Amino acid sequence: MYQTVLNSRGERREFKITWGLAEGYGATAKTHTPDEVVALIEDYLKNKAAGGESYLTGTVTTGVVVYAWPQEKGEAGSGHEPNAVYSGEVSPLYNSGLSDEFVGKILDEMAGQIGGQLGQTRVYVAFGHETWVLQKEDTATPTGETV
Repeated sequence: MYQTVLNSRGERREFKITWGLAEGYGATAKTHTPDEVVALIEDYLKNKAAGGESYLTGTVTTGVVVYAWPQEKGEAGSGHEPNAVYSGEVSPLYNSGLSDEFVGKILDEMAGQIGGQLGQTRVYVAFGHETWVLQKEDTATPTGETV
């Protein structure tokens, strides 16, 4: 029989970070492995824990992101690449004191740090009812989008 752990019940606050695994664009892009992503996340979490800083435990899943973009009138380009998703929930047991604003900062830091190590231009983040896109400064997407 199981019983509910004291102070473990609370508001559900889900998060998700999505990284592409192809570094660069096209057929010559270097592709990172899911094992590399897991190792990067473990290093990030261990550094935070060792420094007494807050961190968010999660699960890594992999898949393929499929996308398209408009080109000339009546035409479009498309592509796909492997991706890794780090998802989880802010634990009421371990992270009850973290404000939503602070959780967003943790997610941005983690997304950017690992995204940089994976050579990504953009990283996609979701938390609660919000979603946003982080883009590395001084970069442009293949369609010319900048920040």
